[in-house]
Amino acid sequence: MMDPMGGQSSAPPVGGGMAYGAGMAGGAFDPIAYIKKPQVIVRLVSVIFAIVVFGCIASGGWIVQHEQDICAFNLDGSACRFGTAVGVIAFIALVGFLVLDAMFDQFSSVKMRKHIVIVDLVFSGFWTFIWFVCFCYLCDQWRKIDVSGFGVPVDSSNINASIAFSFFSIVSWAGITALAVYRYRQGASQAFAPSTDYQPPQQSGIPGGGYPYGNEPTGYQQQPFQRGGSNDLTDYNPPTY
Repeated sequence: MMDPMGGQSSAPPVGGGMAYGAGMAGGAFDPIAYIKKPQVIVRLVSVIFAIVVFGCIASGGWIVQHEQDICAFNLDGSACRFGTAVGVIAFIALVGFLVLDAMFDQFSSVKMRKHIVIVDLVFSGFWTFIWFVCFCYLCDQWRKIDVSGFGVPVDSSNINASIAFSFFSIVSWAGITALAVYRYRQGASQAFAPSTDYQPPQQSGIPGGGYPYGNEPTGYQQQPFQRGGSNDLTDYNPPTY
């Protein structure tokens, strides 16, 4: 970038460099590098866990008895609905964050990147807690169930799978939260780190790129308003009257 004074300016661009775990904006999308991102890998694993949870509850958590759908978790319909809702919302949120991860490198605004990382951190931490509540809720209701009280057989494999993958979701979402914390700290530390790459603008024609100091030559060969070749004023002849 050319400086108005005629030299080169090496000031870093606003929002350039690494910011919140991503490089400079404007690069082409690389699907291989995208898949290799740690947060993308953990999110994809969490998507599978969420599908297993709400899929198992939807297929084996409800039992038809006397022409009515009853929940296999101790006849508590709230347990089935809560587990399904947690899994579905987690799936939708994960898809949204995966899209943001794909677009993250294209955001040139550091403030926009910061806001995305903060939302990711807060939501992931909150949903880790929700998965913990879901796991405890399903476990407690399944512990209280009396299978002999049902008039139809209960598919315990789907119930056990939904409980197990609820626990796995706690671990995976905790990993997403940890990665979001790391990205936030990385961005915050870089935002306040001093820049050592900046060089002052160079002014052409003057060594060192600044203005002259002390008794350095200024480029003038003679004082202004004087005749060249002599500095003696004795050549002046007064007019005669």
